[in-house]
Amino acid sequence: MTKDMDELEKKIGKVPKFFRELTDKDPVMFDMVMKLEGHIWDDGALTKKTKKLIAIAIAASLRDQHAVHAQLIGAESLGVTKKEVEEALRVAFLLAGMPAYVYGKAQLDEVMKK
Repeated sequence: MTKDMDELEKKIGKVPKFFRELTDKDPVMFDMVMKLEGHIWDDGALTKKTKKLIAIAIAASLRDQHAVHAQLIGAESLGVTKKEVEEALRVAFLLAGMPAYVYGKAQLDEVMKK
Protein backbone atom coordinates (compact mmCIF):
# COMPACT_ATOMS: atom_id res chain seq x y z
CA MET A 1 0.00 0.00 0.00
CA THR A 2 2.85 2.41 0.73
CA LYS A 3 4.12 2.05 -2.85
CA ASP A 4 0.64 2.85 -4.20
CA MET A 5 0.40 5.87 -1.91
CA ASP A 6 3.83 7.13 -3.01
CA GLU A 7 2.83 6.78 -6.66
CA LEU A 8 -0.46 8.56 -6.01
CA GLU A 9 1.36 11.45 -4.32
CA LYS A 10 3.59 11.80 -7.37
CA LYS A 11 0.48 12.03 -9.54
CA ILE A 12 -1.73 14.33 -7.52
CA GLY A 13 0.35 15.89 -4.79
CA LYS A 14 -0.45 15.59 -1.11
CA VAL A 15 -2.84 12.73 -0.34
CA PRO A 16 -5.52 13.63 2.24
CA LYS A 17 -5.38 11.94 5.65
CA PHE A 18 -8.82 10.36 5.26
CA PHE A 19 -7.69 8.67 2.05
CA ARG A 20 -4.50 7.37 3.65
CA GLU A 21 -6.66 5.89 6.40
CA LEU A 22 -8.65 3.91 3.84
CA THR A 23 -5.67 1.59 3.45
CA ASP A 24 -6.48 0.18 6.90
CA LYS A 25 -10.15 1.05 7.41
CA ASP A 26 -11.50 0.07 3.99
CA PRO A 27 -8.82 -1.57 1.82
CA VAL A 28 -11.36 -2.69 -0.80
CA MET A 29 -12.48 0.91 -1.33
CA PHE A 30 -8.86 2.03 -1.42
CA ASP A 31 -8.07 -0.51 -4.17
CA MET A 32 -11.09 0.56 -6.22
CA VAL A 33 -10.17 4.23 -5.96
CA MET A 34 -6.56 3.47 -6.92
CA LYS A 35 -7.72 1.65 -10.06
CA LEU A 36 -9.93 4.58 -10.98
CA GLU A 37 -7.07 7.03 -10.31
CA GLY A 38 -4.83 5.11 -12.70
CA HIS A 39 -7.50 5.01 -15.36
CA ILE A 40 -8.11 8.73 -15.07
CA TRP A 41 -4.56 10.06 -14.70
CA ASP A 42 -2.64 7.83 -17.13
CA ASP A 43 -1.76 9.34 -20.49
CA GLY A 44 -4.42 8.77 -23.11
CA ALA A 45 -5.86 11.14 -25.69
CA LEU A 46 -4.87 13.82 -23.15
CA THR A 47 -1.51 13.93 -21.44
CA LYS A 48 -1.16 13.82 -17.66
CA LYS A 49 -0.02 17.42 -17.83
CA THR A 50 -3.17 18.55 -19.66
CA LYS A 51 -5.35 16.59 -17.24
CA LYS A 52 -3.57 18.26 -14.34
CA LEU A 53 -4.32 21.72 -15.75
CA ILE A 54 -7.98 20.74 -16.10
CA ALA A 55 -8.01 19.48 -12.51
CA ILE A 56 -6.52 22.74 -11.22
CA ALA A 57 -9.12 24.80 -13.08
CA ILE A 58 -11.96 22.63 -11.77
CA ALA A 59 -10.66 22.70 -8.19
CA ALA A 60 -10.29 26.48 -8.34
CA SER A 61 -13.83 26.78 -9.73
CA LEU A 62 -15.10 24.75 -6.78
CA ARG A 63 -12.88 26.77 -4.42
CA ASP A 64 -11.58 23.57 -2.89
CA GLN A 65 -8.43 24.68 -1.06
CA HIS A 66 -7.02 21.20 -0.47
CA ALA A 67 -7.63 20.11 -4.05
CA VAL A 68 -6.10 23.24 -5.60
CA HIS A 69 -3.05 22.98 -3.35
CA ALA A 70 -2.58 19.24 -3.95
CA GLN A 71 -3.08 19.57 -7.71
CA LEU A 72 -0.56 22.41 -7.90
CA ILE A 73 2.04 20.35 -6.04
CA GLY A 74 1.39 17.44 -8.39
CA ALA A 75 1.61 19.81 -11.36
CA GLU A 76 5.12 20.87 -10.44
CA SER A 77 6.27 17.26 -10.52
CA LEU A 78 4.89 16.96 -14.07
CA GLY A 79 6.75 20.06 -15.25
CA VAL A 80 3.67 22.27 -15.45
CA THR A 81 4.70 25.92 -15.49
CA LYS A 82 3.15 28.81 -13.61
CA LYS A 83 2.31 30.41 -16.95
CA GLU A 84 0.36 27.30 -18.02
CA VAL A 85 -1.60 27.30 -14.76
CA GLU A 86 -2.39 30.99 -15.13
CA GLU A 87 -3.78 30.29 -18.59
CA ALA A 88 -5.92 27.42 -17.27
CA LEU A 89 -7.19 29.73 -14.52
CA ARG A 90 -8.23 32.27 -17.14
CA VAL A 91 -10.45 29.56 -18.65
CA ALA A 92 -11.90 28.93 -15.19
CA PHE A 93 -12.53 32.69 -14.91
CA LEU A 94 -14.44 32.73 -18.18
CA LEU A 95 -16.68 29.85 -17.15
CA ALA A 96 -16.82 30.09 -13.34
CA GLY A 97 -16.21 33.78 -12.67
CA MET A 98 -13.73 36.03 -10.92
CA PRO A 99 -13.86 34.18 -7.56
CA ALA A 100 -12.53 30.99 -9.20
CA TYR A 101 -9.68 32.91 -10.84
CA VAL A 102 -8.75 34.81 -7.69
CA TYR A 103 -8.94 31.68 -5.57
CA GLY A 104 -6.75 29.68 -7.94
CA LYS A 105 -4.30 32.53 -8.42
CA ALA A 106 -3.81 32.96 -4.67
CA GLN A 107 -3.04 29.26 -4.29
CA LEU A 108 -0.77 29.35 -7.34
CA ASP A 109 1.29 32.23 -5.99
CA GLU A 110 1.66 30.38 -2.69
CA VAL A 111 2.76 27.05 -4.21
CA MET A 112 4.66 28.02 -7.37
CA LYS A 113 7.10 30.85 -6.86
CA LYS A 114 8.39 31.06 -10.45
